[in-house]
Amino acid sequence: MTAIKALLRHIETIRYADLPPQTIAAAKTFIFDSIAVGISGSRVPTVSQVKRAASSWGDAKQAQVWATGEWLPAGNAALVNGFQIHNQEWDAVHEKAVVHPMATILSALTSYAQQHHLSGEQLILGVVVAVDVATCIGSAVTSGLKFFRPSMCGALGVTAGICAMQQIKGEVLANAMGISYSQLSGTMQAHVEGSGMLAMQIGINARSAMHAVDLALAGFSGPKDILEGPFGYFTLFEESYDIDLFYQRLGKQFQIECVSHKPFPTGRAGHGCIDGLLTLQQQHGFSIEQIQHINVLAPPLIMRLVGRPLKTDMDSSYAKLCQGYIAAIALQNGNVGVEDFSAQSLSNPDTLALAAKVSMQLNDCQDPNALAPVGVEVTLTDGRFLHIDLPAVLGHPDRPLSKEQQVKKFWAACRSAIYPFSDDAISKLINAIDGLEQISNINNLVQLMIYTKNRGIL
Repeated sequence: MTAIKALLRHIETIRYADLPPQTIAAAKTFIFDSIAVGISGSRVPTVSQVKRAASSWGDAKQAQVWATGEWLPAGNAALVNGFQIHNQEWDAVHEKAVVHPMATILSALTSYAQQHHLSGEQLILGVVVAVDVATCIGSAVTSGLKFFRPSMCGALGVTAGICAMQQIKGEVLANAMGISYSQLSGTMQAHVEGSGMLAMQIGINARSAMHAVDLALAGFSGPKDILEGPFGYFTLFEESYDIDLFYQRLGKQFQIECVSHKPFPTGRAGHGCIDGLLTLQQQHGFSIEQIQHINVLAPPLIMRLVGRPLKTDMDSSYAKLCQGYIAAIALQNGNVGVEDFSAQSLSNPDTLALAAKVSMQLNDCQDPNALAPVGVEVTLTDGRFLHIDLPAVLGHPDRPLSKEQQVKKFWAACRSAIYPFSDDAISKLINAIDGLEQISNINNLVQLMIYTKNRGIL
């Protein structure tokens, strides 16, 4: 059986009743996390530009923008919400696949569910299936990132998730996946340049994946051999792959259980340094003034993603992926938050001076897709040399965030939105997500994801 046929069979056969309790719990955990991150993403100034453009692409009122509540065609709402989820680099990641599955997937599935009045159970099922598809494909790749895998694998996941929610099978499902594949887009050039287009690639693919289902339902046909064909995903977009790795995951464990949290709003590749520095500082109690030098030992992917040089004219997109700046902020504040990428913070001379003390070098890991292990070395002015090795970074399933840490992140994210949510509004949203499987219409959930004043949407 070919990989695509195995994938289609998987999409067709999974039912909500088949999901173990731990899988449902994991889906709710990352829906919880991604909703908060998407609400927080409303604070980014470029969101207004995206919404201004999207407002000219149709006036159907099918789904809403998170936090601010504008009604848009469902695909356009998914585009904006996907951008909001990923625009602060705070969204979850499947480390083995190097795919941020929830940004593309949840933005699209929630908009589709709102448009079609689907239930919480249907949303959970769609997320589980979509994450399986996106990450089983991504996990089979043995070469480094060239195209933007999160948006592209995420789009295939979206189409699969919608079909699972609506029980779309057979030829229509196959066509939908082929049409979705034919629209994939996104490269790593935006990452290299620190461009906001990186997050927009998430939104664009979320929207196109939804439209693929509409085209298939209308009877349009798509290519079929989209994974292993001569111009299939593995051949066209990746330099090398091992199909056995695909089969080792598909159907063996639901991959939503293998997703990592991002405790900090930076690229996941920067988290090991933050984790190591804060742990060393807690263990040894050194001050910033005592730091002579910091060295981060990391795999090739981390070097590629956050090993960029420090600049005095950085914008927030660039700084979130600059290891030196991330490290300096963590040491100064004991944390890294969304407010640490303001223009004032980015130009702080003390921060830049501390950031200049950070260097990076390759460790012994040769895996081009690995985000661990990470080593952190700190040399102090009193001659002490401190070192920590992190085989798994905070937020990974092997070192998961506690429920208390997850809730703390949720509150911080909702309070950082363009219109900060009230304590009562946050509590109601938390309770609704906790009981997601009991919700009969996702519109009831989305209304709690929108800032209200005097019961009216701003």
